Amino acid sequence: MHLSTEEIHAYREHGYLVPRFALNASWVGSLQNALDELIRNNPGVRPEKLVSAHIEGQNDEGVKGSQRFLELAMHPDIVDMVSQLIGPDVILWGCHVFCKPAQEGYETPWHQDGHYWPIRPLATCTVWVALEPSNTSNGCLRVIPGSHRNKVLHPHLHEDRTDLTLTQRMADGTFDESQAVDLTLEPGQMSMHDVYMIHGAQANRSGIRRTGVALRYMPGTSLFDRELKPVDGKTGVPVSFATRPLWLLKGRDQTGMNDFKVGHRAGVEVEKLAS
Repeated sequence: MHLSTEEIHAYREHGYLVPRFALNASWVGSLQNALDELIRNNPGVRPEKLVSAHIEGQNDEGVKGSQRFLELAMHPDIVDMVSQLIGPDVILWGCHVFCKPAQEGYETPWHQDGHYWPIRPLATCTVWVALEPSNTSNGCLRVIPGSHRNKVLHPHLHEDRTDLTLTQRMADGTFDESQAVDLTLEPGQMSMHDVYMIHGAQANRSGIRRTGVALRYMPGTSLFDRELKPVDGKTGVPVSFATRPLWLLKGRDQTGMNDFKVGHRAGVEVEKLAS
């Protein structure tokens, strides 16, 4: 499934896109089942903080993941769309399930993803796949169109709070919140956004749960630098970038320095998952 010229232009211009492509009902149902199992298997983890949910079994970030989310990240149509935006060399480096419970789902403050990630040069396309309805009442993703254009990371303030998904918030006055666009999605739909895009999501005070899977892809021209510790580890979620596995899904590693062995476990057949 390929993006149209108009869709690619919209992504370049605005920094985000809701493509025409959507997962079919079979995929959505399978992922919803995997989500329920993921939550059952992680009773001690806030459902907004299910980091590296694509790693089967217990990962180094405190989450017992499911291979089904890795299969989603390797979906050929999704990978092809990403390659149209970031180039022919596509590396999967992350997957985060954001599940906001009804009535008490955490806020995600306005932020830029680049503050959190050890990628140099900084470049990533995030594909946010809705598994349940995501709308203004239950805290859908919100974006500031065009905020990516200058490729500048603006000042962020750390918030020492336990009721936030992430703990880095944009400083007041950095942008005009009245320009925000709500990305409302139905199950199976998805949005795509640039690493410099200013975005966030309000708390879920509705009676409807909201869940999305954020798939993270970088171009083969960037290095996942395992020695970096962005924001001194104060992200609001436990991360282990030193042991985070990478998958080369398309093309080649142009840097020649990305490590595709760290974090992988014997018995996982990547070629089979990608088929």
